[in-house]
Amino acid sequence: MDSHPWRGMGTSRPPHIIILGGGFAGLACARELGGKPIRVTIIDRNNYHLFVPLLYQVATAALSPADIAQPIRRILRRHDNIEVVLGEAVGVDPQSRRLSLADGSSLHFDRLVIATGSRYNYFAHPEWEPLAPGLRSIEDARLLRSRILRGFELAERQPDPHRRAELMTIVIVGAGPTGVEMAGAIAELAHYTLARDFRHIDPGAVRILLVEAGKQILTSFPDGLSTYARRRLEAMGVEIMLGKSLEDIDGDTLVIGGQRLRAGTIIWAAGIKASPAAFWLQAECDRSGRVRVATDFSVPGHPHIHVLGDSAAMNDEAGQPLPALAQVAQQQGRYLGQSLSREFTGRAPLPPFRFRDRGNTAIIGRNAAIFDFGKRRLKGRLAWLLWAIVHVYLLVGFEKRLLVSIQWLWRYFTYQRGARLITQPPPPLSQGLPDQGKRAAMPTDDNERMKPGDQAPAGTEGTGENLCPTCGGGGRLNGEPCPNCEGTGKVIEGIGGG
Repeated sequence: MDSHPWRGMGTSRPPHIIILGGGFAGLACARELGGKPIRVTIIDRNNYHLFVPLLYQVATAALSPADIAQPIRRILRRHDNIEVVLGEAVGVDPQSRRLSLADGSSLHFDRLVIATGSRYNYFAHPEWEPLAPGLRSIEDARLLRSRILRGFELAERQPDPHRRAELMTIVIVGAGPTGVEMAGAIAELAHYTLARDFRHIDPGAVRILLVEAGKQILTSFPDGLSTYARRRLEAMGVEIMLGKSLEDIDGDTLVIGGQRLRAGTIIWAAGIKASPAAFWLQAECDRSGRVRVATDFSVPGHPHIHVLGDSAAMNDEAGQPLPALAQVAQQQGRYLGQSLSREFTGRAPLPPFRFRDRGNTAIIGRNAAIFDFGKRRLKGRLAWLLWAIVHVYLLVGFEKRLLVSIQWLWRYFTYQRGARLITQPPPPLSQGLPDQGKRAAMPTDDNERMKPGDQAPAGTEGTGENLCPTCGGGGRLNGEPCPNCEGTGKVIEGIGGG
């Protein structure tokens, strides 16, 4: 029997499968096709696979980007039939079976697997994105880490207690797993890691607001686990605003439920939408833009194109949409890889895909996590240990598992986080130094430091001479005279950025 059934299709070349995206779904699919008599090309805009569930730890200085990323070429180097291409897709022609790339080139495929993931949904307010970045990439994590740490640095130099309190206010929009994990991690960073790093502020005086439009946090978990998570966060000093919607963002000013407030850092964790695959294919999609797929993940009307992971809309046996989780994407990728391998090697097809729920988990903080297995539920230290074991196991490569485990152990016993680096430039207009009020000396007495629970006094009347908000009073920006104050370090009220 011929082991290469494509020869019976009138061609002597092996079939070419293009996998678009090196995330959980795309990588799982590629691994199943490795070593098979099939030509595989995996394309990604990045040269690495990113372990997104731990991205929040990069944003809160617990891990470095390299700890949770692994080069795709290294992962797949043993599979000679797989080629890795660094590129970005811009369109698909289903009729000619060609994938167009941003560099102007195009590739022909026999099968196309789209696993391009998702991005944050700003609900018709794209102008909010630079003001309230989400957390989907290493660049996002580095940006948020820099903004969080810079807020403390600017507060250290800020003599006005009212403005200092604003700089030490962090607002997280959305109380799903990402929002909850960010809130808990920032609270631990402020209360433990940064506790002795500053001379004029108490980092423990940070104000962390977790804003949720719904009636509870972690709506994908049972009420009992959600309530436990809420109580633990509140015990850590996190303020939770339920039933409140974000109405507007203007610079560092937010309007939440009709209330205006200023914050040094705003973080978006309020919802996701799929990649533009549905637009490329003109396919039916759900309200999040996910392509509705058949049981073999093919697109109706396009049997040679498959969609996986966060880009695919598929229901479970109960008729409920499968969630956008790593375990869902991995199971889908493995299934499709095995299915395509069987098809092109002449073996019997697999039964329809069935998702097997391995449990849902979220971490709140030290010794506090929740785990939902359906019939069995865990919370507290045991859930926290299980969370850590699962996430270490899911990391790609023994080296990453070992390094992350060592860093977690070190952090647990020392409360230290070694990745406290500000690597991103400040926003165009600095939010840090006095924008109102008289220039004052930095507080030097411990009695002048903000303490947890302190009420900031009203701002003092200005004298007309302010530090430039662009350069912070230094007079220079990126080695050049500041364009806002012309190198003087000062602005006059009504002129420039004052």
